[in-house]
Amino acid sequence: MTSNISPSTALLTDHYELTMLQAALRSGAAERRSVFEVFARRLPDGRRYGVVAGTGRFLEALKNFRFSDAEIDDLRERDVVDEATLEWLADYRFSGDIYGYLEGECYFPGSPLLVVESTFAEGVLLETLALSILNHDSAVAAAASRMTSAAAGRPCIEMGSRRTHEEAAVAAARAAYVAGFATSSNLEAGRRFDVPTAGTSAHAFTLLHDDEREAFTAQVESLGKNTTLLVDTYDVTNAVNIAVEVAGTELGGVRLDSGDLLVQAREVRAQLDSLGAKNTKIVVTSDLDEYAIAALAAGPVDAYGVGTSLVTGSGAPTAGMVYKLVQHSDDNGEMIDVAKKSKDKISVGGRKWALRRRNTEGVAEAEIIGIGTKPQDDGDDREMLVQLVQGGEVIVATGAKTARETHERSRAELPATVHQMSRGEPVIPTRYEGRGV
Repeated sequence: MTSNISPSTALLTDHYELTMLQAALRSGAAERRSVFEVFARRLPDGRRYGVVAGTGRFLEALKNFRFSDAEIDDLRERDVVDEATLEWLADYRFSGDIYGYLEGECYFPGSPLLVVESTFAEGVLLETLALSILNHDSAVAAAASRMTSAAAGRPCIEMGSRRTHEEAAVAAARAAYVAGFATSSNLEAGRRFDVPTAGTSAHAFTLLHDDEREAFTAQVESLGKNTTLLVDTYDVTNAVNIAVEVAGTELGGVRLDSGDLLVQAREVRAQLDSLGAKNTKIVVTSDLDEYAIAALAAGPVDAYGVGTSLVTGSGAPTAGMVYKLVQHSDDNGEMIDVAKKSKDKISVGGRKWALRRRNTEGVAEAEIIGIGTKPQDDGDDREMLVQLVQGGEVIVATGAKTARETHERSRAELPATVHQMSRGEPVIPTRYEGRGV
């Protein structure tokens, strides 16, 4: 059966984006030059830094943000907007410029993560597309970064596909890879984003066979001695003995998925060593989060498999980012700053610049955000905003591997307290400079 769904991303948006467009076209304000900004007013409670993720996915989605005949016909049939607006949408192509923090960068409250410069009409349509991608992916990446930090070099495996929506699972696998996870269980993430994938077997495979010896033999004969055998279906001690008997001391690894993982890991390590399998790795899974990973650091654990906590942002399933109009032209063509001033949702108007202030050793000290003229660089400041889109064309790499390298560098320049799992304030403060702040 052939699908009639268009590859366009234009309807991955909210109804009011189009009704705002219609009203702006009617008032004549639609063509005003405008600047929109994506930022988070605060980090999730107790978090010390955020991680930008999803930028590459957003930029690829922007390329397909087109209203084809299928989208126009659907909007007309449902009477979403009038004919004049439909005619405008049929010719829509984003032709503006976009600046932003590179994907993988760490960020802080107020950081201008994405700056969209265009007409009001072109820019307002991108709000939901940008926020739906960045909020999800950045939440997962922030959790993943805390987990890889706690793992202190031991590999983490993303395996949360069965705990979230099928498309969110693919995006989460990519975001986790950006933040340092070694592999994912999700094959679609491997195909779309070149995320390395891995996996061996579940309890069902052991239960299928008459006993563990038969199951382990089948797996080793099929996948080789370097495979990882799941040893907690029945009795762990007995299973480890059988695993080494079947695979020999060249057995790649054993996996523990239940019980007191720290105690079991120590017992299994001693058992493996006594059997001569001193190079056999111990992989632990079972509802891990960054705190559990940190606690297991004291044990002989070689790798961690993480699912539910990762794909749900470890208690913070959204990054809390917003998309706000911060500047637009007046009737004379002059740009004026605008900002929301409601009691609990105050924002700062004006087109921003952002610097990461560092000391002479290259360690970050503050996030400096300003409006107007940037201060003279004394050699220790790092420019944070990079042009991503020029004249509607994406001009940066959008791959996950590039973002992963950016994250490694960005996290490494933060103070050592970035690795603390205890709740606290952001690891560096945000400071505003310039007019009106």
